Amino acid sequence: MQSGNLDKPLQIIGDSKKGIGAIFYETEDKKCWLPSKPMATAKTETGMIYKFKGQCEGIKTVTLRVERRGQDYLFFLSATPTADDGEEILRWGINFRADADEFFTGVFERTVDGNQKKSWEEGIKTAMNLRGQEVEMLIKPSLGLYAPFFLSSRGYGFYAGGYWPGSIDFCRKNKELVQVQLEGREVSFRIYTSGSPAKIVMEHAMAAGPPILPPKWAFLPWRWRDDHANPPHFFNGAKVTAPYNSQVVEDILMMEALDIPCGVYWVDRPWATGKDGYDDFRWDRARFPHPEAMIKWLARKDINFVLWIAPWVMGEMKQEAENKGYILEGQKDKTDKVALVDFTNPEATRWWQEKGLSGLLKMGVKGFKLDRSEEIVPEDLEDNAFDGQTTRELRNKYPVLYAKAAYEISKKLHGDDFTLLARAAYTGSSRYASFWGGDIGSCQEGLRAAVIAQLRSAVMGYPVWGSDTGGYWQGDLDREVTARWLAFSCFSPIMEVGPTENRGFWNMKQEPHYDKQLIATWRLYAKLHARLQEYSYSCAREAHATGMPIVRPLFLVYPGQKEAWNDWQTFLYGPDILVSAIWQKGIKEHTLYLPKGEEWRDAWNPEKIYTGGQKITVQTTLPKIPLFIRKNSKVDLGDLQALFNESLKLAADKPDLGKLQRSIQ
Repeated sequence: MQSGNLDKPLQIIGDSKKGIGAIFYETEDKKCWLPSKPMATAKTETGMIYKFKGQCEGIKTVTLRVERRGQDYLFFLSATPTADDGEEILRWGINFRADADEFFTGVFERTVDGNQKKSWEEGIKTAMNLRGQEVEMLIKPSLGLYAPFFLSSRGYGFYAGGYWPGSIDFCRKNKELVQVQLEGREVSFRIYTSGSPAKIVMEHAMAAGPPILPPKWAFLPWRWRDDHANPPHFFNGAKVTAPYNSQVVEDILMMEALDIPCGVYWVDRPWATGKDGYDDFRWDRARFPHPEAMIKWLARKDINFVLWIAPWVMGEMKQEAENKGYILEGQKDKTDKVALVDFTNPEATRWWQEKGLSGLLKMGVKGFKLDRSEEIVPEDLEDNAFDGQTTRELRNKYPVLYAKAAYEISKKLHGDDFTLLARAAYTGSSRYASFWGGDIGSCQEGLRAAVIAQLRSAVMGYPVWGSDTGGYWQGDLDREVTARWLAFSCFSPIMEVGPTENRGFWNMKQEPHYDKQLIATWRLYAKLHARLQEYSYSCAREAHATGMPIVRPLFLVYPGQKEAWNDWQTFLYGPDILVSAIWQKGIKEHTLYLPKGEEWRDAWNPEKIYTGGQKITVQTTLPKIPLFIRKNSKVDLGDLQALFNESLKLAADKPDLGKLQRSIQ
């Protein structure tokens, strides 16, 4: 394959010295390579058809169809058995030649494959470049954003069609080859060679999407807790007299008193009846008294309420789903507590939408956190879904169907005034939901993994993304890491703060229990994120219309500059804001690359302007994050140091919740 965008032809090629061909297919009994020459060829209006003699018993011929679309290439591989009951192909393989210094990225949001904790192991060195890794294309919890798409620094992109699992070996087994394996009787894939990295990413994002455009309020700060109790006293000992859940009230009143903006509040599980807090979509009114009035109270404050859900049902609805045949057979959870809904069944989907989500939406719920769609979904060839496909093929598609079902009922009842936040994704998910980065570790390497996840997600076509600020778990909350994470989350499309050990920064486990520094840092970056609402929304509109991500790795915009591929901590937030995330503790200064061809104004010291094309070292004492504005941009972030000083002053005056709750009607 040759294109003006490639420095040399992209070759589908093997390694004869090691007995590796260019393309293989595999039956139950044997793996066979395609011969080097076809037995027949035919021209079509848009390309060529090549027929090869079958090399495996039971396979008569293999057909490779190649189509040219502009400067892109589409490939289709299929086989004809020798008889009606002949062998079926289970897997295909395609090998591409790789250059010695070729850079690959995309595919998944986690830093490395395997158990998610490997992505934040102490001392990890792997970052954006996938070279040297082999990635299984099977969604794993809980960092579950995947796309069968990768971008190469040579100027091409690869995109596999369908949902069957597979794997991509980026020069791990053979340093000269990218080896792609895809399951299924037939496979198709596309090679993008039509433009710059940004154009390739945009083209793929639109083909797999287009990405959803959330409402403008989704780009305001979010607050949540992982587990809401309803204690009779607030953190400061004041007796609760408010009629709603006391921790919701505490969060809202404290954020108001401290002038910390909030546009979205979500409640996680448990929120419903039952031992696990998720029976029958029915509120636990001891934990959440007067939920209807609580949602209206939040709405009067322009705070949109979002609720946790899962793709399974519990309680009486579980039994009903089983009786009606609405469950997906083979689920991995064997406790008999949950029933996974089969979203390939239109009746089951409508039942789940109407009996589950509809009442909540009519109550005023403005969206859902779409959790757990990758955890207990089966992945075998024995169990079939309602539509006949095996659960092996369905596994990667299931999160897409789950998000689509939630999207359809939300759209029906709320128009465009709702948002969905999903944990798992594959091709098509971006049409229905925004995303968050799963249950990430709270250590400094967890923050590192979040930075990489955000950039990979942007490349994959998932532009609206956020992470659990401070991390979700792995030991106690780390204050310095959390402060750095607040700064990073400010420059994520979704800035969500939680779970922070189910506490506010005014109620920490260790001294200082009331952490003025963290409160002030939170206010600084929440105010800044809110100030950027219009800017973020404008970038989201662009992502929806063109596929250009909101967060842009430097190599998307400056592919000809080597350091743009090397400095993964530095990225653009929209077209005009350059950020360099700090993830390590104890960092007092930081060196970053400013792209050539631009002049950059230091947002912390607006009088200081740097010429691009150089590395610079800047001071990064807390709460500073290296932040630059493209010269002559209309973006005005204001006096950041003055905003932080103001935040410290406000945080020093500890609010009195006993008095504040009197305002609740």
